[in-house]
Amino acid sequence: MDPLEKETAVAQELAELQQLLAQHPVVQEFHTIQQRAQNNPKLQALEEAIKQTQKEIVQYEHYDKPEAKKDALRRVAELTQEYDQHPLVVAYREVLQEADELLHYVTTEIQKQVNKAIEEEEAHASEN
Repeated sequence: MDPLEKETAVAQELAELQQLLAQHPVVQEFHTIQQRAQNNPKLQALEEAIKQTQKEIVQYEHYDKPEAKKDALRRVAELTQEYDQHPLVVAYREVLQEADELLHYVTTEIQKQVNKAIEEEEAHASEN
């Protein structure tokens, strides 16, 4: 098999693997929860409030207003905690970890198979 045919075969196998992963329940659940989180008005409002308060902290720092900065830091901490404890964020992080573990497993298995093929190829080459 010439290199161009190998490249085409690898591209086809990669496309098949991507399709299989996209159909995996963990990946589908990840995409569902990700969409729900991105479209959730409460989370969007919290994100915007956190960003705005962080900007205020920078301004208070610039204008040397330590008490206002302290209050803004407290508000950011409260908003961040509220965001982190939101059920969709918790679910998103859990399913993200599951999807990451799946991808790590697939990557490790591919690496093992590639290493095995290389070792076999080197063994056959040394025999000749």
